[in-house]
Amino acid sequence: MRLPSGKGWVRLTGLSVGVRIQPGEDGVTMAKPILLAAALALAVSACEEPASRSTRHLSPIPPQTLALMAEKGMSRNDPILMRAYKKESEIEVWKRRSGGKYAHLKTYPICRWSGQLGPKVREGDRQAPEGFYTVTQAQMNPNSAYFLSFDTGYPNAYDRAHGRTGAHLMVHGTCSSRGCFAMTDEAIAEVDAMAREAFAGGQRGFQFQSYPFRMTAENLARHRADPHIAFWRNLKEGSDHFEVTKEEPRVAVANRRYDFGPEQPAVAEKRAADEQKVAELVAKGVPAVRIVYEDGGQHASFRQAMASVGGGDDGRAFPILSVRPRRNLGEVSRPEALAMGPREIPIESGKAEKPAAALYAGAKPASIATTTVARAEPAVAASPAVGEKSLYDRMFGNLFGPSAAPETAQAAPASEPKVSAPLPPRRGAATPGKPQAAKPAPERRA
Repeated sequence: MRLPSGKGWVRLTGLSVGVRIQPGEDGVTMAKPILLAAALALAVSACEEPASRSTRHLSPIPPQTLALMAEKGMSRNDPILMRAYKKESEIEVWKRRSGGKYAHLKTYPICRWSGQLGPKVREGDRQAPEGFYTVTQAQMNPNSAYFLSFDTGYPNAYDRAHGRTGAHLMVHGTCSSRGCFAMTDEAIAEVDAMAREAFAGGQRGFQFQSYPFRMTAENLARHRADPHIAFWRNLKEGSDHFEVTKEEPRVAVANRRYDFGPEQPAVAEKRAADEQKVAELVAKGVPAVRIVYEDGGQHASFRQAMASVGGGDDGRAFPILSVRPRRNLGEVSRPEALAMGPREIPIESGKAEKPAAALYAGAKPASIATTTVARAEPAVAASPAVGEKSLYDRMFGNLFGPSAAPETAQAAPASEPKVSAPLPPRRGAATPGKPQAAKPAPERRA
């Protein structure tokens, strides 16, 4: 941004704004609010910083990707849909074929995401969002400082219903994240080209689904004690709909939760089968865990690239990584946090896990849905009070604080009921009118 100062110019990175300042007190006064607005404009963005205009967004879809589309019965103008997974650090691109069903096209590794597993709650928490978002053509940024980018659309109606704050949560190039999903420049250029062609074909907006991990029974069993489990199981409803029908789920928000409409029989069967498998895994002793990141993570294929300049894998897992001459990770955000890696903290097995297992085992679909709706997110699985401590306190208390009270501790007994009949005298109490004999002192033992 450039602002006039006398006869010269003061340059601030970003926009170019010309201001005519008249000499005297009034001119200086006029410049103050403009300087303040300029500072705020540069401070509000989470990952995004404007750059000079370029033609990067006009890059064509690579011939290899076009050949893959033709092989799978897709055209360049067919609608797209994207799915992101934090734990696996991958983004999938799906395309709708002529029959109206979506099919998987390609999977791209995520070079950097920040925060922890769980939704974004407030501005500055470094959390990448989780949920269902819509990306329109207006949200594509061809002039991004991170090569290319698009805005996910956070906060959506669900986020606003929960009072969440923040903005400009992007998917972009360069390996840096402050609440965004960062891909390589080559990957975001390819995704941007596919979105551009889909918009040209008539798609008004593509759906961006963001998950903490793949919604498998194994992941749900291992994360069953996480405070966000109710929210994640709500996300799984939309995931199940897409995976069974291969149709984009219609997303609404009702009672502060995602609503995907009436559940189709095939989707209900998948959900029931997954819940049964979760119950079996818990019964077999699969431990409940909590994954803690220093600050987000990245796909394992980038570790060698960070260890040596110009490195990378051989392209077998992700062919786009083999394009080494053009590959550019840019400035990697917080590499020391990435070096720490995720820590998987097991939760002690025992009585505390039984309520979580019972939530899945033998539960009817209606009762499970009622449990999910009744609890405000985030929440842990419902459990009876034991020793006046919640399930979360009993599971995590020994890990992050003093030892929890023994589970055998009982609550204070209720007061004795009032009765009109006289109570019999207690053993050893003096009877009225009869002297009580003194008891000998107990013998002391060494």
